Amino acid sequence: MIAPVVVAILLVLYYVLYFGLLFTLLEGVWRVVLCVVPLAFAALTIWVCVERIKEIRSGEEDDLSQY
Repeated sequence: MIAPVVVAILLVLYYVLYFGLLFTLLEGVWRVVLCVVPLAFAALTIWVCVERIKEIRSGEEDDLSQY
């Protein structure tokens, strides 16, 4: 259960740093448009990590068993 959390933390840090870089370099409408994407990816990463933790806690270790 540690691996999904570590990967999610690393990805969120990457997206937040990328957001900060874009926010400082861009101006106007581009700032808003291009900065929404990294923040959306960070939110999606957190959501996927929470779902994976729920799967692990429910006892389903292998996602491929569903197919």
